[in-house]
Amino acid sequence: MMQHLIILPIVLPLVVGIILLRSRHGATHHKRVIGVGATTALLAVAIALVIKASSGEVSYYALGDWQPPFGIVMVLDRLSALMILLTAILALGCVVFACAGDDEQGSNFHGLFQLQLMGINGAFLTGDLFNLFVFFEVLLLASYALLMHGGGKARIQAGLHYVVLNLAGSALFLIAVGVLYGATGTLNMTDMAVRLTALDPERIGLVSAGALLLLVVFGLKAAILPLYFWLPRAYAAAPAPVAALFAIMTKVGIYAILRVYHLVFGDHAGALAALEQPWVWWMSLATLVVAAIGVLAARDLRLLVAYLVLVSVGTLLAGIGMRSPQATSALLFYLVHTTLVTGGLFLLADLIGLQRGKANTRLVKGRPLQNGGLLAALFFIGAIAVAGLPPLSGALGKALLLKSASPDQQIWLWPILLGVGLCSLVALSRAGSTLFWRSHEGDPNRVSLARRQLFGVSWLLGASPLLMILAGPVSSYTQATAEQLSSPAPHIQALLPETAAGGDS
Repeated sequence: MMQHLIILPIVLPLVVGIILLRSRHGATHHKRVIGVGATTALLAVAIALVIKASSGEVSYYALGDWQPPFGIVMVLDRLSALMILLTAILALGCVVFACAGDDEQGSNFHGLFQLQLMGINGAFLTGDLFNLFVFFEVLLLASYALLMHGGGKARIQAGLHYVVLNLAGSALFLIAVGVLYGATGTLNMTDMAVRLTALDPERIGLVSAGALLLLVVFGLKAAILPLYFWLPRAYAAAPAPVAALFAIMTKVGIYAILRVYHLVFGDHAGALAALEQPWVWWMSLATLVVAAIGVLAARDLRLLVAYLVLVSVGTLLAGIGMRSPQATSALLFYLVHTTLVTGGLFLLADLIGLQRGKANTRLVKGRPLQNGGLLAALFFIGAIAVAGLPPLSGALGKALLLKSASPDQQIWLWPILLGVGLCSLVALSRAGSTLFWRSHEGDPNRVSLARRQLFGVSWLLGASPLLMILAGPVSSYTQATAEQLSSPAPHIQALLPETAAGGDS
């Protein structure tokens, strides 16, 4: 059974998703039990994978027993295990929250939710570029339907833009994959890393073009400037549990940049080494600046949280642009923090909107909230965490990133990142005062909070104080992950032992 553990994060949601889609007219209660049960099982599998990967050994699962580099392989290392666990934690909070009623706004929510998880997990585990494209398409197809779950003009409009842009990105992805396959003769990322060490100089320009085109695709998924325009409206219009799950979607792009450009285009790649670094570095800083402007200009709580996702994207990409194990370790710690906290804020915004009635999540004066004290306390925790203030994990994540910058990078990163944090604090303070202090006229709407909704919000926002308590072991894991990611040698030894033995001799 243990040898099949690596494939379970893909097979489990696939099978459950098919079952739920086939029984689309079944009882809602049964669908909820199956959906929550499958997501809980996925969390247990993810924990087992992290334990397995924590030894530092890279392992793989060859589908059909076709060995690499010829077959389809799923690769497990520290990074992929961490991302699978993060997805499972986020998904559990989202699906429980949705069981309070959001899943009944449209059809097939739980089946599509599981297929979305299948695509995300597959993207984190796959060992070759073409199947990365395949899993991107799976998660995107599910996300198209989930984004428009429940209908409405705003969702359809945002969904149309989202679909068109991602179809264009998929076309570019295929072109980039074709260029790299034609130039290197392989799509297995580990094998490509080996072949680049002996690449014909005449093909360097072709590989460089394919790699930079791939960077455009991943930048679109991650929402880097100037490819971010689809994100704020799409995330703000999506149903709350869907928007919260989408917090991991930009991280799929971040993961793809980390995986491909460290494994394939690392220091061993000669003239092609770190070719993405200058582009990612400067675009990340520009993304931070533009996201800060969006945060200050937002007049809706959901839109504000969407721009805070962009702030996190810029911060994470800055860590990638610094290109050092210390920066990679810091960005991984911050990635865990920001994914869960922003997901929790999307859920919290929905609860606030439900109790405000007609004013919804618009940052205008409205009726007082029936559960104002509880919601204000949750908002306070989320605001401190996402703005990066002590004593919560956002402060530690940003401190680690700032510390890992070189003197030349500090000149740019310190004032921009700290300035963006100040802008976020100002915007969140203004939002909090409007929602909880200035909204005091009239009687509150008699809308009670469901326990499932409170669990989902608390589950995700509670991750920030928990990360501070567990900062030592978490940062140790991320540091070991960064060191493993900095060299392709563990992957070559695991997937291509004959090549590794030849190199040693």
